[in-house]
This record gives sequence, structure tokens and C-alpha cells, in this order.
Amino acid sequence: MVEPDGLQDPQQTPLPSARGHRRAAKKRRSGCAPVLLVIVLFCAILAWFARGAISDVKDMFAGAEDYAGPGSGEVMVVIDPGQSIRSMGEELEELDVVASADAFVDAAGKNAEAQGIQAATYTMLLKMKASDAVAFLANPANAGAGTTVTVTEGARVRQIVETIVEKTEFTKKQLTRLLANPETIGLPAEAKGNPEGYLYPATYEITDSTTPKSLLSQMVAKTEETETDLDIEAGASRLGLTPHDIITIASILEYEANRDADYPKVARVIYNRLDDGMALQMDSTVSYVSKREGDVWTTAEERESDSLYNTYQHTGLPPGPIGSPGEKTIRAALEPADGPWLFFVPDYENETTVFSTTLAEHNVAVERLREYCRTHDEC
Repeated sequence: MVEPDGLQDPQQTPLPSARGHRRAAKKRRSGCAPVLLVIVLFCAILAWFARGAISDVKDMFAGAEDYAGPGSGEVMVVIDPGQSIRSMGEELEELDVVASADAFVDAAGKNAEAQGIQAATYTMLLKMKASDAVAFLANPANAGAGTTVTVTEGARVRQIVETIVEKTEFTKKQLTRLLANPETIGLPAEAKGNPEGYLYPATYEITDSTTPKSLLSQMVAKTEETETDLDIEAGASRLGLTPHDIITIASILEYEANRDADYPKVARVIYNRLDDGMALQMDSTVSYVSKREGDVWTTAEERESDSLYNTYQHTGLPPGPIGSPGEKTIRAALEPADGPWLFFVPDYENETTVFSTTLAEHNVAVERLREYCRTHDEC
């Protein structure tokens, strides 16, 4: 332990002189006072630190910071599809609905209904007790306060426009005019004038002051905010790519995988193929052009398209994203798994994905998938 400045170890105090009995006795008496003073001060400091340590221990066992409730005022809270309990807590802490995200997470762990919290807009009080905030969000009757527009992960511009028109009084003409002039909604230069992939998937509140321009601008701003939070520029640079490349790869992951655990592995397949100069051969990019929906296959005719999005005919990445990626797929594109895989195919029967390093292994997995799909509607 480091001694506090200005204190000296009593054992290092100079010994009294040995010359003469009286002088020695006198010096011994005069030396006791500093020694005792040092000991007293040392003990006092130890006691002070001990009190602090005890206080810290008490705070640790007292639990996370929490408000007493019941709260007051009003604030709008938007819960996004797939948002984690921890993320909800952090958002509520930032809005001052709860005192700390930790208190919210702790309370959610004690409330079995917390896993059923719906994506919606909620009108909540400020400075609520964490357990009350969890109970409020877990009550379906409190969901859906106000009008909202939800953009799902992987949604494409045309689908987003359809959703907005359905949920608001905005017209398709208003929206397409804005999307055709990307500078009006703050589209970043990296998008190269194409809003595809840059309208972030989240739930957006529609108020009396919301306009088509402000709504689309909010979606673009949310994408840029996510890119900043994930430090996408630095991450892309480490991979020898651009932020636009990362958004493009993440958008492919939205369609080529449906499990969180598979996103980084599919990203690795993409990078391995790019490194080897192989065509990506992603059906999702072909379907983007043909607008095919409902299954994982493409036809020979579709794969003959000369579109630059046809990754069977062209090597490298397509010109841009094929939908709006969420945080999970963007993170996976930035942090691909390690592995030698060059192929993958879904395994619906076992609810997983089969990754292969050779074409022979892959063909076996594909035939197994075809056999399963002959008798099941899900693919």
C-alpha cells in the first residue's frame, strides 16, 4: 500500500542519540510525540478509507440507482421491433423515464411479461420506478399511443413507401418526389443518390408536425447515427472497404440469413468469395431485380439478367444495398466470423444453416433442402 504524501513509516524514524543517559532519555521522550502523531494520523486515514469501502459495499448491495416513483410529466417513448431489454433501458435512462438502465434490466428480469413488450409508441411518465416502467410497457393496453410507421429490417424503398402511405395521409407522389431528390432529405454522399439501404429500420412517431420530408430525413439521420455509433468508417477501412460497401453487404445478410448467429458466418462467405475473385452468386441480389418474393430460389432466366445486381453474372459487390439493414447485420458485416466457408444453404428442417467449404459438400446440402421443400410450404 502506498503511504499518503507527508506521512512517514514510524519504523524509519531516526533513533535517539546514545551519548549520555539524560540526553538519551530526553531525546527518547521528545521523539515519542511525532511517532505517536504519525500512528494516530495513519490510523485515522485507514479508518477514513475503511468507511469509504464499507459505503461502497453498501451501495453495491443496495442495487442499481432507481427512482421512488410514481413519476410525473410526460414523454413519448418509441420501442423498435426486436429491441433488446438492455437497449430499452438505456433509451429510458436517456429520456429520464428511469434512473438507470441497470434498474430497468433488473426489474424486467423479475417480470415474466417483460419479454412480451410490443414495438410501439408509449406515453410515459418521467422519473418512474423501474418496476413500474416495466409493468407499463408490458401491458398491451398501453401500446400504440399515437400513430407510428414501422420500417422492418430488410425493407426496400418501395415497401417503405407503401407502408408510409398506408399509415399516414402522405401520398406516394410526395414521397417519390423527395426520394428522387436525395439532397432534400440529407442523403449522405456515400449513397450516390440512391436512398435504398439508407432509410433505417425502426418505429417512427407521426405527429401533427411530421411532414413527408421530415419523416424521410429522420430515417436517413437514424442510419447516419447508427453508422457513427458503430464507427463504420474505421471498421470498413480495416476490411479494405467503404461504408457504402458495408451497408450493401449488411443488406444482403438481411435476406440470406434469418438467425443472428448466422449473420457473421454469411458475411465471412461473402468476404472469402470476394478475396478469391469468385462471383457471390447470391439469389437475394437477383431477386432484388426481378422482385421475386416468397421463396429462396431463383430461376435460370432470372439469373441470366445482365443487371449489375446479378451476382451470378458479375463478380464483386452489387452497386448498392438491396434493402435497409439493421444494426445486427451492419455489425456482422463489420465483424465477420472466422472460417474457410465458401457456400451456405438454409436447413429449414433443423432450423439452422449449413456452411460448406467445397462444392461437393454444398451440393449435398442443396439437394437435402430441395427434398425438404418438395413437401413443405415454408420454402
